[in-house]
Amino acid sequence: MQVGTPNIAGAVAPKHTEISAVFPFLDLKAQFSSIREEVLAAMTRVMESQHFILGPDVAALEKEIAETIGCKFAVSCASGTDALALALMAYGIGPGDEVITVPFTFVATAASIARLGASPVFIDIDPETCNLDSNRIEAAITSRTRAIMPVHLFGLAAELDSITDISRRHNLPVIEDAAQAIGARYYGKSVGNIGDAGCYSFFPSKNLGGAGDGGMVVTNDPEIADRLRVLRSHGHRRKYHCETLGMNSRLDSLQAAILRVKLKHLPAWAAARQRNAVRYKALFAEFGLGETIHLPVVPPGCVHVYNQFVIRTEHRDALRLALQQQGIPTEIYYPSPLHLQPAFVSLGYSPGDFPVSEAACHEVLALPIYPELTEAQQRLVVENIAAFFATPRLASRSSNAD
Repeated sequence: MQVGTPNIAGAVAPKHTEISAVFPFLDLKAQFSSIREEVLAAMTRVMESQHFILGPDVAALEKEIAETIGCKFAVSCASGTDALALALMAYGIGPGDEVITVPFTFVATAASIARLGASPVFIDIDPETCNLDSNRIEAAITSRTRAIMPVHLFGLAAELDSITDISRRHNLPVIEDAAQAIGARYYGKSVGNIGDAGCYSFFPSKNLGGAGDGGMVVTNDPEIADRLRVLRSHGHRRKYHCETLGMNSRLDSLQAAILRVKLKHLPAWAAARQRNAVRYKALFAEFGLGETIHLPVVPPGCVHVYNQFVIRTEHRDALRLALQQQGIPTEIYYPSPLHLQPAFVSLGYSPGDFPVSEAACHEVLALPIYPELTEAQQRLVVENIAAFFATPRLASRSSNAD
């Protein structure tokens, strides 16, 4: 599993080796240097206004995100996690309800359901895409099911045609966890704008990341948008008049101002990530690793935005250790499925219940993919992977090095 502490540029220094990374896993310093003056000007504008909560920059960001996604309404909040919870609250989901989702995702997906007193009902993932396997949805629907929450993992859209078709037949809203996938598309339409509500995260490591936490819910339903605005602000529609129990989840103006600057650059950054993904695939082919490493797939109709570039190998742990020893940074998303986490023991799941998700947790390895990554850096990554697989007695290497 991941150990160590992220440095300011996004790399992780593993505690079992003293070798420094030759370059960071995510170079946020390089990103900032390219937009430094724009960001500082935006921050100065907010500081001079002394308007820090909601306000003009937040309203402008919501409008610009809605235009970018192609939806009618965008409602900002304090984090991607809150975006998921607020969307569920807006649909009235609470104690005794069930929401179908996946165990192979960040904890916020299921925690947003559980924190409202509802139960996450897990179904397994597709082995090729690592997204929700839509063929398993209907078997999981019960009289208590109130929503379906697919995750667009690593920047790739889930199979939304099948998911939305099932949701319509059973009258269930689809709340898209698009935290990692802003800009991704599914048959020409932006993810987040295909189900009933879409949730984004602006955590710094995301493709559109702020200087702290932030989130957004998008929808085309005016009633849901209105509920979201009330719920994010203590349940107030007007000052000191609390009409429902909400939360304090308002986006800071400073974050909105920074995100407005970055939003203008998002298409170019997405194109750079896609270019790097194509280059990785070419390098893996050049080094004869096409049959050795499972590379990310992009199904027909999908535009992948590569928040992560995730490969799979049964020798993951030994490979990661070998790369760390050469100063090559990697990450594991995710080392343990949610159904086996202590926080969800009350759900009653056991090892073996979701074998595809459990296998993924033992095999996935994320490689650097950020826009500023150079061809030389990518070649160094793949050269070291090739060297690992060329080493004699590979089978004797520990598969539990971490």
